Amino acid sequence: MAKNLDQVKELRDRTGCGLMDCKHALAEANDDLDKAIELLRKKSMAKVETKATRATLQGGIGFYQHHNGMGGAMVEVNCETDFVARTPEFQALLRDLSQHVYAASPQFVARAEVSEARVAAEREIYKEQVKDKPAKAQEKIIAGKVDGFFKDVCLLEQPFVKDPKKSIEQLVKDAIARLGENISIRRFARLEVGVGK
Repeated sequence: MAKNLDQVKELRDRTGCGLMDCKHALAEANDDLDKAIELLRKKSMAKVETKATRATLQGGIGFYQHHNGMGGAMVEVNCETDFVARTPEFQALLRDLSQHVYAASPQFVARAEVSEARVAAEREIYKEQVKDKPAKAQEKIIAGKVDGFFKDVCLLEQPFVKDPKKSIEQLVKDAIARLGENISIRRFARLEVGVGK
């Protein structure tokens, strides 16, 4: 029993899931910690998908000011209730996202915000870059470069600066799974002294 309690605690520490969810996952996985983590991740992602259409009318604004005082960022993140917006986990997400926006300089929240004209202009640049490649490979290379462009400029697709193995979209999905509410990034702003309009 003591071993099982230690496993439940470790599973909870590693996943952030509730005590009973961890206990049930361990039982279902026959006390195999890695299988239990995989089960919890699958269940969490299923929950995330069901929450994706729920309205996010509450939330908060995260601020980050660079240590030299010469720049900073703000990000508005929405959730379903003011209760969740006040939790330490949500506040930590706000801090992480505002810090990321300053460090990574995204231009858009998601692909849908990028104009067709901008994507077409990028494709033309890439066509010119690969014109000497075999015709069959050109379109595949261009598609890969367009995906790379979106990863550079779209906040949700960027690798999280504190954990590059995870995208910002995954960071938000993990928060949805932990907090039990839909969460969305609405907008952001990045300022730097002497840079910009």
